[in-house]
Amino acid sequence: MQNKLRIIAGEWRGRNLRFTDAPGLRPTPARVRETLFNWLRSDIYGSRCLDLYSGSGALGVEAASRGAKSVVQVENNPQACRHLKENTVILSTDRIKIVNQDVFRYLAGDAESFDLVFLDPPFGKGLAVQTCQWLEDKGWLSARAKIYLETEIVLDFTDIPENWRLLKDKTAGEVAYRLYERFAE
Repeated sequence: MQNKLRIIAGEWRGRNLRFTDAPGLRPTPARVRETLFNWLRSDIYGSRCLDLYSGSGALGVEAASRGAKSVVQVENNPQACRHLKENTVILSTDRIKIVNQDVFRYLAGDAESFDLVFLDPPFGKGLAVQTCQWLEDKGWLSARAKIYLETEIVLDFTDIPENWRLLKDKTAGEVAYRLYERFAE
């Protein structure tokens, strides 16, 4: 269904949620989400998650459904944020916090430590590597944080923080998706 996504597993399994039809908004496909959450199976429960460039909210909601302690979704599109907030009401949850703000403005604020970060920036804008650097440099990651990065397949990954180790990676069409683990220096 257009502008709807289905939660794959957990507390809200099978629920459909609406999302905004906005230019550049690409909800992570169910097949990719299933692979990602299989990768993260033992890391979700009780974790603190940060969902940057949240868009449809698919990744953050899936994490909360599977037992994440808390999820912060950061999105700068006001209409997308309205749908994200409506979805938290539909799900009757206070474990998901919606922040309507530019990602870099958010990351310039007071850092909190997150265990899992979902990073799915708009394609073709050069935001992925810079966002990764800000997460590392500004103290947003726990010592062994896992970072999921979804980008265009042609992205140059050489400037990813040096203390991030690539755990898994796959491609689907023109999309590359990767899971990193941070090691504190």
